[in-house]
Amino acid sequence: MSSRFVPRPTRTTVRGGEAPIPQGTPRRHTAAATRTWTPPTPLNLSLTLGPLRRGPADPTFRTTPDGSVWRATRTPQGPATLRVALRAGAAEAEAWGPGAGWLLDGLPSLLGAADTPEDFEPRHRLVAQTERRRQGLRLLRTGLVMESLIPSILEQKVTTDEAYRAWRLLIRKYGEPAPGPTSARAPMHVMPDPRTWSRIPSWEWHKAGVDNKRASTILRAARVAPRLEEAAAMDPVAARTRLELVPGIGPWTSAETVQRSNGAPDEVTVGDLHLPGIIGYALAGDRTADDTRMLELLAPYQGHRHRAARLILLSGRTPPRRTPKMRKANIAAL
Repeated sequence: MSSRFVPRPTRTTVRGGEAPIPQGTPRRHTAAATRTWTPPTPLNLSLTLGPLRRGPADPTFRTTPDGSVWRATRTPQGPATLRVALRAGAAEAEAWGPGAGWLLDGLPSLLGAADTPEDFEPRHRLVAQTERRRQGLRLLRTGLVMESLIPSILEQKVTTDEAYRAWRLLIRKYGEPAPGPTSARAPMHVMPDPRTWSRIPSWEWHKAGVDNKRASTILRAARVAPRLEEAAAMDPVAARTRLELVPGIGPWTSAETVQRSNGAPDEVTVGDLHLPGIIGYALAGDRTADDTRMLELLAPYQGHRHRAARLILLSGRTPPRRTPKMRKANIAAL
């Protein structure tokens, strides 16, 4: 395992010539910090970092044709943009902004350095087949709570399309432009700081389709953001307990958050509308499974139940739909 961390310009030279610049990227010369980290096992960037993406038009997340993943976020040191690409088995990263050093320091954790997939033992043929087909999946750890908590709150009790729309509108309007040479055609934004979240007017939540219950939960979380960010350094159980002290944050939301912020391989999302039925159908042909039944089926994977659930979702084996999808309720039109 090797790593280096040095500042240099954004121009990157790799085997075969200069790395391609995404179409639409401003051609200005911007100072960047860089780091190369070689993972101990094969790494699939899209599978590993995919959970950070909130829909195809997420203004905090981009992929480019050259295989790079771009991420804009707010670190304890300030806003930053990270670009990661795999070259000859090594993860080459560039970062811009006040939080660039913080992001590069955490690059191994982000790419699953603390994950232990070698300890995982498939107990079902479907899981074993998916693990073989989806090699390079590692569970990420961002070390950041609010960036996963707020979109998880937006996803409470609504369709994913509605939640993704709300996230997109709020980030574009109240976030700040991401530092670095991001695409002019699809500009990236860093999520607002807690103070800005707390000052969003009620009518703007309404226009984004966010009801008062979810908006109020986000406002309560923003008021205690420093205390919630401390949860990133806790074990996952303690972290979830800390998050659930905030009214409106329950087991579903806390699990969805710590899976990303803490790299929690055993934290299962309970209270989900579809997940129990998917896991029940995939492992036992039981499409009517509830949370209790889901946890029974995942019990052989104790310690890695979240990993098992992810592999089941990646298998594509889902029960045939018999009931209509959750109805969209656009409160912005009311």
